[in-house]
Amino acid sequence: MMDNSSWMTMYPEIVLLVMACVVTLADLYVKGPMRTATYVLTLASLGGVALLHALYADAGHTLYGFGRMVVSDPMGHWLKCFATIAVMVTLVYSRPYAADRDMLRGGEIFSLSLFALLGMSTMISGQNFIVIYLGLELLTLSSYALVALRRDHTLASEAAMKYFVLGAMASGFLLYGMSMMYGATGSLELSAVLKAIASGQVNHQVLVFGLVFIVAGLAFKIGAVPFHMWIPDVYQGAPTAATLMIGGAPKLAAFAILVRLLVEGLLPLAFDWQQMLALLAVASLLIGNLAAIAQTNLKRMLAYSTISQMGFVLLGFVAGVINGETTLAANAYSSAMFYMVSYVLTTLAAFGIIMLLARQGFESEEITDLAGLNQRSPLYAGVMAICLFSMAGIPPMVGFYAKLSVLQSLVASGQAIYMGLAIFAVIMSLIGAFYYLRVVKVMYFDEPVTATTVSASLDVRLVLSTNGLLVLVLGVFPGALMALCADSIVRMLAV
Repeated sequence: MMDNSSWMTMYPEIVLLVMACVVTLADLYVKGPMRTATYVLTLASLGGVALLHALYADAGHTLYGFGRMVVSDPMGHWLKCFATIAVMVTLVYSRPYAADRDMLRGGEIFSLSLFALLGMSTMISGQNFIVIYLGLELLTLSSYALVALRRDHTLASEAAMKYFVLGAMASGFLLYGMSMMYGATGSLELSAVLKAIASGQVNHQVLVFGLVFIVAGLAFKIGAVPFHMWIPDVYQGAPTAATLMIGGAPKLAAFAILVRLLVEGLLPLAFDWQQMLALLAVASLLIGNLAAIAQTNLKRMLAYSTISQMGFVLLGFVAGVINGETTLAANAYSSAMFYMVSYVLTTLAAFGIIMLLARQGFESEEITDLAGLNQRSPLYAGVMAICLFSMAGIPPMVGFYAKLSVLQSLVASGQAIYMGLAIFAVIMSLIGAFYYLRVVKVMYFDEPVTATTVSASLDVRLVLSTNGLLVLVLGVFPGALMALCADSIVRMLAV
């Protein structure tokens, strides 16, 4: 018989699962083209789940359940809370866009988003290789369906196929690496794997071989070079609503499994995986920024920008363990967490603007489509400019402090090689600033190609304005979010 504490560790996920089923069934009786009843019920469900996660996180307890297969800790709950809010924001931005493209016909976008979030939550909670993998598969299968939701759109179908094939390959890499770790250590549970590796009784070559496959699988999922091939094609080909669904909240879950697998499970192998992540980070920063300069499609440019941003996140993991000492670990991993949260916040607003500017029969995807946006709508041009400045790392936006926190974690190590990585990252940021500022120039100084005014419903206007304001306010006052990330990581490492 399962004890009550096990159920308590997954209580928000159980609520989410029940509401996902309720939303799916309730939508059968909703007839309106905007699916208003389904939309309101979905947002109410997500709001309740986000509140539960915030309350759990604030309590600060770390609980294990189901035979230590899942963990309920502050870091996990904050990431799940932010992911839930990100899905809510995504759905607010997506509804008018999806309605114009006949994607709300069956209401699947709402139920698939809820199941994708359930997959993310399961990944974030996982303390067992199989649980993490099950969460990952639930997320990716829902994502494949979301990308292919425009059944009559050739580009979307092509993007879904590419995503499916490469995603399956990435899952295979990850599963193969996990199976090798299980074979070497005799356990699927992360804490037991950690103890087995730390004992020094396990063949190091087998561990490193398995580690290579795990890191490759994780790099596929976050889109780090050279496993980035799917990102530009899927971002460009997928309906923008689906692009934001796979480019926003899942990044928080990806950060969580990096921490769970590499830090909680494989920390004694830090010397090996830090070198791998450093190479992936350098390649991602170089290829992502240089390729983005050549793009004329805004979504494709943001895809390459994502690759370079993920390079920065990986840099946060590189300097956690120095000469076997973990004194800098909390500083390094909390800077990576802060970076990921601020990146997702900025991405939501940027893609929200792209969806807002799209009209029926017209996708606002080319950089030239933003020409003269300031003359048509100063508010939305301002929000987009704030997002682009943040991604470029220009103060006082939150992206500047995110980059600064990662760079200081590298410099704090005192190692010459990490100093070199920090200098390289700064140079790449300067290159990256060019293509972000180019879009700002188009919005403010080019003549508009169309005279149509930009209109949006009240909920979209309200959420978009708040989103843009948060990118600015969290840049001016980053202390609270930084402290939250630091406290979460310290509690996770202390267990």
